[in-house]
Amino acid sequence: MTAIVRTDDVLGGDPRIEGTRIGVLHVFDLVIAGTSTPEDAADQLGIGLGDVYGALSYYYDHADEMARIRARHESLEDELAERTVQPPTAVE
Repeated sequence: MTAIVRTDDVLGGDPRIEGTRIGVLHVFDLVIAGTSTPEDAADQLGIGLGDVYGALSYYYDHADEMARIRARHESLEDELAERTVQPPTAVE
């Protein structure tokens, strides 16, 4: 059985597959929101097929938590985009 763990100093405490730095959200995004089959995702990530299904199961069993994590990620992305300085354009 796949263990999903949280560690404050790994992936910011987001749930991940034990023994890896592969987050539940990453697996979901590859398989459900993306174009990978579970088999392809397992191969790409170097994990077992059971780990993929374990992560997906965790995602669906903790949908509210995962929605909060996704919202936090999107907020951080927005904040970083606002703080990014665009390089000056060349003047001809």
